[in-house]
Order: sequence, then C-alpha cells, then structure tokens
Amino acid sequence: MTTLNEKLASLKVIPVIAINRVEDAIPLGRALVENGMPCAEITLRTECAVEAIRVMRKEFPEMLIGSGTVLTNEQVDASIDAGVDFIVSPGFNPRTVQYCLDKGVAIVPGVNSPSLVEQAMEMGLRTLKFFPAEPSGGVQMVKALTAVYPIKIMPTGGVSLKNVDEYLNIPAVLACGGTWMVPTKLMDEGKWDELGELVRDAVAHVS
Repeated sequence: MTTLNEKLASLKVIPVIAINRVEDAIPLGRALVENGMPCAEITLRTECAVEAIRVMRKEFPEMLIGSGTVLTNEQVDASIDAGVDFIVSPGFNPRTVQYCLDKGVAIVPGVNSPSLVEQAMEMGLRTLKFFPAEPSGGVQMVKALTAVYPIKIMPTGGVSLKNVDEYLNIPAVLACGGTWMVPTKLMDEGKWDELGELVRDAVAHVS
C-alpha cells in the first residue's frame, strides 16, 4: 500500500484550495484529475468546505484529499467523517496532533522553528508542513532545519512557479503546497478550462 509520503512525493505539488460553493466540488475535482493533479487540500476556511470534501470523495474515490486549516478536534471529526486521507494544520497544536494520532488519521502540522520541529518529533511525527514558508525564511530555513532534523517537509505559503523548483530541489522536501494553480476567482467565475490550464502548467513544470 502506498504511504502518504510516497503519494505526496509523487505529486510534488499539492493544490491548497478555498472553495466557496459545494456545487463547484465536482468540476474542481474533474479539472484537477483530468489535468494530472489528482489531489487537493481543501481548507476549512469556508462554510461549505467539509461538504465539498464529502462530495469530492464520493465522486473521485482515487483522489488524495486533505483538509487544511484544521484548528479543532471537532474539525478533525468532521474531516474524517467526510472521508479525508490526511489533516493539515497551520501551526503545531499538541492537543490536535494527539487527537489525530488517537483517531488514526495522518496529520501534517505546521512548524517554522527548531523548537516546534522538536516538539513534533517528540510526538512521533516526521512529516511536517513548513508554514508560512516564505515569511519564515524560505528555502534557506528549510535547508537549515532539514540539515539538522530527520524530517520530511511540505513548504506552503508564498510558494509559486517562481520558487517551487528551489524547494523541490531540497532532498527532504516531499511536495509543496500552493494556491497559484487554483485561484478562488476562477472557481467563483466557473472558468474551469482556465483553471485546468494552470493545473496542467504546474504539473508540466514539476514533472
């Protein structure tokens, strides 16, 4: 069975998506899958996010789906119930991490300092999100952290086509989270062909 790390590493880019309408979940999923990016991190920053995950999971069972911006145990429960493969949090909250571990669901919490990395490692985690990547020192900080700690990193926050290669060239970086190929504006306007082109460009760039 393919592990989460193997799946992330094979994808290289994970689209981080804020979705405003449940009815957009299926065309969004189709635009991702058909253009070579069968994955999504749906952030729980919108009211319809959990239901969108549920719809996407049912329609695209083969997709790798995570819920992002998870801040509470209730959001963990809702995410699991909707069928996510993994949980992503912007920061490192030991309570949320322990809850996910107890529930048997993978969590990739956000860290941006040596102290937070050590706290995460103390709880048995080795795959972490580096967030917010660019404001927290970017490529140089990722290199510094991964030179010291035996971890795998998913940088997110300020990653774009301009700098994604620099991050992916670091051996400990599994994949990068990014929003550039899934602009909320294009989803809101129903411009799925344009969004598909951005997805296709991103896939081609990192292939």
